[in-house]
Amino acid sequence: MARLPHHDGSPLYVSTQTPRAGERVRVRIRVPDDDAPLRAVHVLANPDHEPEWTPARRLGALQRWQWWEAEIVVRNPRHGYRWLLVGEDGDIRWVNQAGVHSGETRDVDDFALLTHPAPPSWMTDAVMYQIFPDRFSRSAQADSRPTPEWAIPAHWGDPVDPVLPGRSQQFYGGDLDGVVDRLDHLSALGVDVIYLTPFFPAASNHRYDASRFDVVDPLLGGDDALVRLIDAAHRRGIRVIGDLTTNHSGDRHEWFRAAFQTPGAPEEDFYYFTDDENTAYESWLGTPSLPKFDWASPELRRRFIEGSDSVVARWLLPPFRADGWRIDVANMTGRLGQVDLNAQVRATIRRTMIDVNPDTLLIAEITNDASGDLQGDGWHGAMTYPSFTRPLWGWLCAPTGEPYLTAEGEERREPWFFGQPLGGIPRGTGVQFVDAVVRFTSGIPWRVRLGNMLALDSHDTARFATNAPAEVIPVAVGLSMTLPGLPVVYAGDEFGLTGADGEASRTPMPWGTEEEPETARRLALYRDLIGVRRTHPALSTGGLRWLHVEDDAIVFVREHPDENVLVLAARAEARITLDAAELSDPRGARKVFGDALLETDAHVVVLHATHATFGVWSLPPVVVPEADRG
Repeated sequence: MARLPHHDGSPLYVSTQTPRAGERVRVRIRVPDDDAPLRAVHVLANPDHEPEWTPARRLGALQRWQWWEAEIVVRNPRHGYRWLLVGEDGDIRWVNQAGVHSGETRDVDDFALLTHPAPPSWMTDAVMYQIFPDRFSRSAQADSRPTPEWAIPAHWGDPVDPVLPGRSQQFYGGDLDGVVDRLDHLSALGVDVIYLTPFFPAASNHRYDASRFDVVDPLLGGDDALVRLIDAAHRRGIRVIGDLTTNHSGDRHEWFRAAFQTPGAPEEDFYYFTDDENTAYESWLGTPSLPKFDWASPELRRRFIEGSDSVVARWLLPPFRADGWRIDVANMTGRLGQVDLNAQVRATIRRTMIDVNPDTLLIAEITNDASGDLQGDGWHGAMTYPSFTRPLWGWLCAPTGEPYLTAEGEERREPWFFGQPLGGIPRGTGVQFVDAVVRFTSGIPWRVRLGNMLALDSHDTARFATNAPAEVIPVAVGLSMTLPGLPVVYAGDEFGLTGADGEASRTPMPWGTEEEPETARRLALYRDLIGVRRTHPALSTGGLRWLHVEDDAIVFVREHPDENVLVLAARAEARITLDAAELSDPRGARKVFGDALLETDAHVVVLHATHATFGVWSLPPVVVPEADRG
């Protein structure tokens, strides 16, 4: 790849991540010194959607890069900007989050400064661990609880039933005290945030059909068990976030039962009833057990999301003190036909959380293109698949997979791929992977991108390892730990669990197998790569420059004022030669992970992988011109 001008939202290029309205912020761009001489560099912003030009000054040149800096005034809550480079020869280039362009670019791909309240400082350092409570761990107390009337009992070693009704009603009895019992495992793994799928009473094993939002399901141990879990986790430096369904409740929910067949009930306006008798109603994707909320109701907002007495606030306050929420079906929340109240709902949730505890995290489930809703006014980030997960599968997974049963019991033989009717996993290249990452993040402000979950899979998907050759597992896990975003481990991935679709992936944890050779190797891999993430600040907040992209291998560097981290990800043998000027001081490289080789001289850096591999090196930080320091 040719060396290119570069800017991103990280501390090396932007003087503050938390500007105030009216504040002057310094922004920098670096340009290769072998480019044609520049006549001028400008920043174009669009305050109030009116163009505003700011000239940049040349700071100087070091290590074959020239640096330019401009000072811009932040005028809007989302203040977008891009760079214009004007060459002495008349060459024009624009630089935005989508890359370098010869023609004029769109506002939606601009870099952006945000004056909205910042996410909690711990977000960028976090490594998250997702737990599906029914399948994680069963405590001794669970044996004394009666099986609910809706459940189909299962023993811990029984196979998952992917066919309805077992799909939603098979019940293993994992509980919150079971999670407490396994906190040693999480501490040893190195994760520091637990994401619990719903803990409210419901009539399913997944609990996304809540019957109440004001108590913890007694089957999980009740309110006291959640207090015990969060207290025990906090003592170990582990935070806990919950899962909230703002798009719908269950049809057994007390609010819905109060309004169903009862015209004029106070809760009538909480839902979209479509007949005079309140017997027909809108639901999530036509599922009758999941009636959809109507967020035009002031009373629903008061009870659920607004103020210190709301559901949102209750679980963040003592005695529970949860550390945030993942919002289920956030993309559909407040949206139905001509109605779109999504922005109001997310802003209200965010405001309530700030008022109750500003050090809490708010993540949205937006499984497809999330850029329109991720502008800093509500969600801190998203559980989203097209900007990492899906293209990663396309690059690293084999186009074959286990046969699986649909919910109706129909056998399918093509690999499951996020519900898309493609007949299997689309085979992709490293070029296509990087293109997708850039395309789906270019419309998202840098600060928000750092909150996007980097998941290989989840409770709603097949397991990545089901279709991935064993030799690329380190590559996939490594990329989740080193690209900008929030790494996530779905419970069981560290044991090498597989599952052909979203239900089959909800396998009970195989406790007691930790010493088996293959499991021990997989656990060690996760511990090592989580350790890499946790010990290198560049992997938390550092910038990102792509250095080399080809079908079988990609190379990038994460740049931070304190250090740089070089990363090689290869699915096959690769030998890559880089211009030494791409890196701050390649002769000071120190291997951090992997068996790939790095050789360097004054002019080139050669990376050599003899097989599918993941390699990480620490390098000295970028040197910037003296005129820019301070």
